[in-house]
Amino acid sequence: MSVIQLTEMAAVKVQQLIERDGRDGYALRLKVVGGGCSGLQYQLMFDDEVGEWDQAFEVHGVPVVVDSKSAVYLVGTTVDYVDDLDSSGFKIENPNATETCGCGQSFGA
Repeated sequence: MSVIQLTEMAAVKVQQLIERDGRDGYALRLKVVGGGCSGLQYQLMFDDEVGEWDQAFEVHGVPVVVDSKSAVYLVGTTVDYVDDLDSSGFKIENPNATETCGCGQSFGA
């Protein structure tokens, strides 16, 4: 089972970014780091390396990597992509977050 899920819309957007930037062979890495107004924040990036302690899996054809420390905070998380009149970008829904900030990029657990 995957630690996180990507919606189909998020998977399409990630594939578009990989193709646009010429990053064949790269995976989407979701990471949790200290910081932000709620104590922890998300980092989304492309990575071409899978470490010894990483969990690697595929969701809707997109390779995804999560390090073991971040996985503890991310189990059950869904990454979506929103593009409407109010905003556009990746939206992270984390059932483990006990508090979030207004920007949606920072959380407490």
